[in-house]
Amino acid sequence: MDSPLTLRLDPKTRQRIARIARRRQVSISEVIRQAIEAWAEQQEPIAAPYEAMADLIGVVHGGMRGCSTDTGLRFSECCRASPARCAS
Repeated sequence: MDSPLTLRLDPKTRQRIARIARRRQVSISEVIRQAIEAWAEQQEPIAAPYEAMADLIGVVHGGMRGCSTDTGLRFSECCRASPARCAS
């Protein structure tokens, strides 16, 4: 079982948390647990860049295919079409 934790809250904060709990139909403890979890996620550095983007990888569809593999080919085509753009 989880270990209990005691918090001292001013009345205004306690009322705000109670309102949020009623609106979301969860317990006050659950609101506080979620708030602490969200705060802890912001405070701890992410272990790897992949973890920061894991939920985004593979969700975008469309665009030009082969962007990472055909970069050199497209660059050389661009230079042939407009040599002035490649000179700088």
